[in-house]
Amino acid sequence: MSNTPRYIDDRFPGPDPYAPLVDVPSFPLTSADIEQGQKLDEAQTSAANVSPELSWSELPEGTKSLAVTCFDPDTPTAAGFWHWAAFNIPADVTGLARGAGEREDLGIEGAVALRNDGGTRAYVGAAPPAGHGPHRYLFAVHAVDTEKLDIDPDATATVLGFNLNFHSLGRAIVWGWFENK
Repeated sequence: MSNTPRYIDDRFPGPDPYAPLVDVPSFPLTSADIEQGQKLDEAQTSAANVSPELSWSELPEGTKSLAVTCFDPDTPTAAGFWHWAAFNIPADVTGLARGAGEREDLGIEGAVALRNDGGTRAYVGAAPPAGHGPHRYLFAVHAVDTEKLDIDPDATATVLGFNLNFHSLGRAIVWGWFENK
């Protein structure tokens, strides 16, 4: 069996954004709104900006909080595009309801959403440039080894990603793709 992540595919121009990070175990992650590796529903695009339902279980031992991110590694930039980044989600939370990304705190006390690359503290849906081909949208849940990451709420998602590299005990990814022809 190959160790290549399922989201690596010749259809997509960008790299594996998780390749340079510390290798951590996965855990079960599902979504009623995303069929793994399939085209995203219109609701998860910029036409509606509705964050998907996410459910997880069997977190690694020692998990004290969680973070959720959505990243497009196929954007025509050297840095990709962060669509969503939230952290300090209590470890006893087992999922996010559809649309939770519309709120800065996800509707969860203590949770913090950072600005996405579109400038809002919310989920921003898929919107690849017309004619650029299909883009992947990697929704990741990160099991974190501390109850609170001490990150300025005005920091970027990249700062969160840097901190997650040093504090993640596990990472699970559900993904879909979208294309504007």
